Amino acid sequence: MNGILKIENVNRIYIDGDDPLTAEKTEALQNINLTVTEGEFLSIIGSSGCGKTTLLRLIGGLDRPQSGTLIFDGHEITRPDPERGYIFQQGSLFPWMTVEENIAVGLKARHVYKQEKDKVPYYIEMIGLKGFERSYPHQISGGMAQRVAIARALINSPRMLLLDEPMGALDSFTRADIQDRLLEIHSRERITMVLVTHDVEEAIYLSDRIVIMTPRPGRISEVLDIDLKFPRNRGDEGFLKIRTEIMERFHLASKPAEPEYMI
Repeated sequence: MNGILKIENVNRIYIDGDDPLTAEKTEALQNINLTVTEGEFLSIIGSSGCGKTTLLRLIGGLDRPQSGTLIFDGHEITRPDPERGYIFQQGSLFPWMTVEENIAVGLKARHVYKQEKDKVPYYIEMIGLKGFERSYPHQISGGMAQRVAIARALINSPRMLLLDEPMGALDSFTRADIQDRLLEIHSRERITMVLVTHDVEEAIYLSDRIVIMTPRPGRISEVLDIDLKFPRNRGDEGFLKIRTEIMERFHLASKPAEPEYMI
């Protein structure tokens, strides 16, 4: 399998203020090196503020690093591209458009709607939204909105799907359903998927590999292979063993807690 994405010596620092002498600097990512294999499902986990979303935004071309390079299919990432579909945490649907209109946005933006409009009902069916084609975002649930966002990204036939905690705010039943649909899509389409999540079980359930990141500045502590056959059962001994091992590793990757009061 080929490395579709290569991240080399990437650093990202946020600067708050115009004066270089007084501006506050936040080191979000430090010396990130990672190769993502074509067709794999990779999850990135870590504590809040460790730079998971920052890294995903860099891969999506929504942000640029201070130094280092991100290479996708042999070309440096400098801007967003339909080949790297991005799904935000809240779906970010256009409220004035129906479900099918939201899904078709990418086709219209690329001026291929007339030739490829038959894809819309195909992806509506695939993601489980049949019967809601003419509904507006305020008329559907959060889980349905996330399905629309997934279909909207998939309809552009991306080679990579970037998922920024898209199931984080959903109830457990809806989350499990979308997880299974993602696995089905991944198996059928063989799209490379990179998921940012704070849920260790979700990462184990979905992933071929899991990247563990340290607290700020975000560094890669470890990359773990998940050698469990699909479909996976969260109650299996092997699953629970890996969960325990990851929690232990994650604890070791974290900084010790600082006291709240100094006496």
